[in-house]
Amino acid sequence: MKIGKDTVVTMTYKVVNAQGKTLDQSQEPTAYLHGGYDNTLPKIEEALDGQEVGFTTQLSLSAADAFGEFDETLLKSIPKSEFPPGVKVGGQLRGRADDGREHVFTVVKIKGDKVMLDGNHPWAGQALTFALKVVEVRAASAEEVTHRHAHGAHGHHH
Repeated sequence: MKIGKDTVVTMTYKVVNAQGKTLDQSQEPTAYLHGGYDNTLPKIEEALDGQEVGFTTQLSLSAADAFGEFDETLLKSIPKSEFPPGVKVGGQLRGRADDGREHVFTVVKIKGDKVMLDGNHPWAGQALTFALKVVEVRAASAEEVTHRHAHGAHGHHH
C-alpha cells in the first residue's frame, strides 16, 4: 500500500542536529495519520507521500521547516508569586502567547522572585536531519480520521 491521505504510517526515526548530535531516536516504531492532519512536519509528509513499506530517507530541514525559528517574543518573565509552590526548572505549563493563543511554556530559570519561561520548542532555531524508515502502511479507520490521529499499536490510545 502506498502512503497517501488517510493512511496510518508507522516508522522509525532519528533526529540529528547540525553538529551531528543525536537529539532523539525512536525506541519503538511510531505511527501518525498522514494527509495534512498536522501529526508530523509538512516536509516529512511531503517526502513520504506515495512511498511504501521499506522506504528510507534522510531529510535535512532548515529551522523554518523543522520546529521554527527561535522567537524572542515567547520568552517571558513572571513573578514567582504567580506560581504554585514547587515550581521547578524543566516544568511545563500552558499559558497564552502575546497573540492570545494557548501555548506550552517551559520553566528555564528561576532567579530570585522571577520565573523565566520559554514558549519555543526545545529545537527551535536549529537545522535538523531526520533519518526515517517506513515499517508499515495501512488504511486509517473512520474513527482515526474523525479524531485526526492514529490509534492502536504505535499511535494514540484513548
